[in-house]
Amino acid sequence: MPAKKPFALRLDEKMMKAVEKWAADEFRSTNGQIEWIVYEALRKSGRLKEKE
Repeated sequence: MPAKKPFALRLDEKMMKAVEKWAADEFRSTNGQIEWIVYEALRKSGRLKEKE
């Protein structure tokens, strides 16, 4: 598994509550949900190489 780099992220309260709800709905942690959102955005934009 690749190393993970800590990163501070500031979100407004309304956005954070929406992400927390989404994460709970999908049985993920809030951090896991944010990681998944970023991964999907990178993959869909072609900025992340697919695993070989």
